Amino acid sequence: MGRTAVSAEDVKLKLVEAEEPDENDYRLQDQVGFILRKAHQRHVSIFAAHIADLTPPQFAALAKLHDVGETSQNQLGSLIAMDAATVKGVIDRLKARGLVELSKHEVDKRRLLVNLTAEGRDAVARLIPIARDITQETLAPLSAKEVAIFMRLLAKLA
Repeated sequence: MGRTAVSAEDVKLKLVEAEEPDENDYRLQDQVGFILRKAHQRHVSIFAAHIADLTPPQFAALAKLHDVGETSQNQLGSLIAMDAATVKGVIDRLKARGLVELSKHEVDKRRLLVNLTAEGRDAVARLIPIARDITQETLAPLSAKEVAIFMRLLAKLA
Protein backbone atom coordinates (compact mmCIF):
# COMPACT_ATOMS: atom_id res chain seq x y z
CA MET A 1 0.00 0.00 0.00
CA GLY A 2 1.10 3.57 -0.76
CA ARG A 3 1.76 6.03 2.00
CA THR A 4 -0.07 9.31 2.11
CA ALA A 5 2.23 12.31 1.92
CA VAL A 6 2.16 14.42 5.07
CA SER A 7 3.11 18.07 4.84
CA ALA A 8 5.26 19.86 7.41
CA GLU A 9 2.20 21.93 8.35
CA ASP A 10 0.19 18.76 9.04
CA VAL A 11 3.00 17.56 11.29
CA LYS A 12 2.92 20.87 13.20
CA LEU A 13 -0.85 20.63 13.60
CA LYS A 14 -0.57 17.07 14.89
CA LEU A 15 2.09 18.15 17.39
CA VAL A 16 -0.13 20.99 18.61
CA GLU A 17 -3.06 18.58 18.97
CA ALA A 18 -0.88 16.04 20.82
CA GLU A 19 0.65 18.44 23.34
CA GLU A 20 -0.98 18.56 26.73
CA PRO A 21 -1.28 22.19 27.80
CA ASP A 22 0.41 23.09 31.03
CA GLU A 23 -2.18 25.09 32.97
CA ASN A 24 0.61 27.05 34.67
CA ASP A 25 2.26 27.99 31.37
CA TYR A 26 0.91 31.07 29.58
CA ARG A 27 2.42 31.92 26.24
CA LEU A 28 0.81 34.85 24.47
CA GLN A 29 1.53 33.43 21.02
CA ASP A 30 -0.57 30.36 21.89
CA GLN A 31 -3.66 32.34 22.93
CA VAL A 32 -6.73 32.40 20.70
CA GLY A 33 -7.14 36.19 20.92
CA PHE A 34 -3.55 36.80 19.88
CA ILE A 35 -3.75 34.40 16.93
CA LEU A 36 -7.12 35.81 15.82
CA ARG A 37 -5.71 39.34 16.00
CA LYS A 38 -2.72 38.36 13.85
CA ALA A 39 -5.02 36.72 11.30
CA HIS A 40 -7.25 39.80 11.33
CA GLN A 41 -4.26 42.10 10.82
CA ARG A 42 -3.19 39.99 7.84
CA HIS A 43 -6.69 40.14 6.35
CA VAL A 44 -6.96 43.92 6.86
CA SER A 45 -3.58 44.39 5.19
CA ILE A 46 -4.72 42.34 2.19
CA PHE A 47 -8.01 44.28 2.11
CA ALA A 48 -6.21 47.65 2.16
CA ALA A 49 -3.92 46.57 -0.66
CA HIS A 50 -6.94 45.89 -2.89
CA ILE A 51 -9.53 48.39 -1.63
CA ALA A 52 -7.63 51.41 -0.39
CA ASP A 53 -10.49 53.91 -0.31
CA LEU A 54 -12.81 52.05 2.10
CA THR A 55 -12.36 50.41 5.47
CA PRO A 56 -13.62 46.84 5.99
CA PRO A 57 -16.54 48.14 8.15
CA GLN A 58 -17.51 50.62 5.41
CA PHE A 59 -17.42 47.86 2.81
CA ALA A 60 -19.46 45.60 5.11
CA ALA A 61 -22.15 48.28 5.38
CA LEU A 62 -22.28 48.75 1.60
CA ALA A 63 -22.32 45.01 0.90
CA LYS A 64 -25.09 44.37 3.44
CA LEU A 65 -27.18 47.25 2.06
CA HIS A 66 -26.70 45.68 -1.36
CA ASP A 67 -28.07 42.40 0.07
CA VAL A 68 -31.03 43.72 2.07
CA GLY A 69 -31.90 47.08 0.53
CA GLU A 70 -33.09 49.99 2.61
CA THR A 71 -33.00 49.32 6.33
CA SER A 72 -32.77 51.22 9.57
CA GLN A 73 -29.37 52.33 10.77
CA ASN A 74 -29.77 50.25 13.93
CA GLN A 75 -30.80 47.14 11.98
CA LEU A 76 -27.82 47.58 9.66
CA GLY A 77 -25.55 47.74 12.70
CA SER A 78 -27.01 44.47 13.98
CA LEU A 79 -26.63 42.81 10.59
CA ILE A 80 -22.94 43.70 10.34
CA ALA A 81 -22.09 43.21 14.03
CA MET A 82 -21.52 46.87 14.92
CA ASP A 83 -22.74 48.86 17.87
CA ALA A 84 -24.93 51.93 17.26
CA ALA A 85 -22.13 54.49 17.70
CA THR A 86 -19.78 52.69 15.33
CA VAL A 87 -22.35 52.16 12.59
CA LYS A 88 -23.39 55.82 12.85
CA GLY A 89 -19.80 56.91 12.15
CA VAL A 90 -19.50 54.46 9.27
CA ILE A 91 -22.78 55.68 7.73
CA ASP A 92 -21.82 59.34 8.21
CA ARG A 93 -18.57 58.77 6.30
CA LEU A 94 -20.32 56.84 3.51
CA LYS A 95 -22.97 59.57 3.25
CA ALA A 96 -20.26 62.25 2.97
CA ARG A 97 -18.85 60.32 0.01
CA GLY A 98 -22.25 60.05 -1.65
CA LEU A 99 -22.46 56.26 -1.34
CA VAL A 100 -25.51 56.11 0.95
CA GLU A 101 -28.49 58.31 1.63
CA LEU A 102 -30.50 58.73 4.82
CA SER A 103 -34.22 59.29 5.24
CA LYS A 104 -36.73 59.30 8.08
CA HIS A 105 -39.14 56.38 8.46
CA GLU A 106 -42.62 57.43 7.26
CA VAL A 107 -44.40 56.30 10.44
CA ASP A 108 -41.70 56.34 13.12
CA LYS A 109 -39.82 59.60 12.51
CA ARG A 110 -37.19 58.58 15.09
CA ARG A 111 -36.01 55.73 12.83
CA LEU A 112 -33.28 56.65 10.40
CA LEU A 113 -33.30 54.61 7.18
CA VAL A 114 -30.16 53.97 5.13
CA ASN A 115 -30.04 53.08 1.45
CA LEU A 116 -27.42 52.90 -1.27
CA THR A 117 -27.25 55.75 -3.76
CA ALA A 118 -26.72 55.01 -7.46
CA GLU A 119 -23.03 55.69 -6.86
CA GLY A 120 -23.08 53.29 -3.89
CA ARG A 121 -24.70 50.54 -5.99
CA ASP A 122 -22.06 51.03 -8.70
CA ALA A 123 -19.28 50.89 -6.09
CA VAL A 124 -20.59 47.65 -4.58
CA ALA A 125 -20.98 46.04 -8.00
CA ARG A 126 -17.36 46.93 -8.76
CA LEU A 127 -16.03 45.89 -5.34
CA ILE A 128 -17.72 42.52 -4.77
CA PRO A 129 -15.44 40.63 -7.21
CA ILE A 130 -12.44 42.29 -5.54
CA ALA A 131 -13.78 41.28 -2.10
CA ARG A 132 -14.01 37.67 -3.30
CA ASP A 133 -10.36 37.88 -4.36
CA ILE A 134 -9.44 39.30 -0.93
CA THR A 135 -11.14 36.36 0.77
CA GLN A 136 -9.31 33.90 -1.47
CA GLU A 137 -5.97 35.58 -0.81
CA THR A 138 -6.61 35.63 2.96
CA LEU A 139 -7.41 31.91 2.93
CA ALA A 140 -4.72 30.96 0.38
CA PRO A 141 -2.44 29.22 2.92
CA LEU A 142 -5.24 26.71 3.62
CA SER A 143 -6.44 23.77 1.55
CA ALA A 144 -10.09 23.67 0.45
CA LYS A 145 -10.83 21.19 3.24
CA GLU A 146 -9.08 23.37 5.82
CA VAL A 147 -11.03 26.43 4.62
CA ALA A 148 -14.34 24.59 5.11
CA ILE A 149 -13.34 23.47 8.62
CA PHE A 150 -11.89 26.88 9.53
CA MET A 151 -15.01 28.75 8.42
CA ARG A 152 -17.27 26.34 10.27
CA LEU A 153 -15.22 26.69 13.46
CA LEU A 154 -15.06 30.49 13.21
CA ALA A 155 -18.83 30.64 12.73
CA LYS A 156 -19.22 28.48 15.81
CA LEU A 157 -17.09 30.91 17.83
CA ALA A 158 -18.89 33.96 16.45
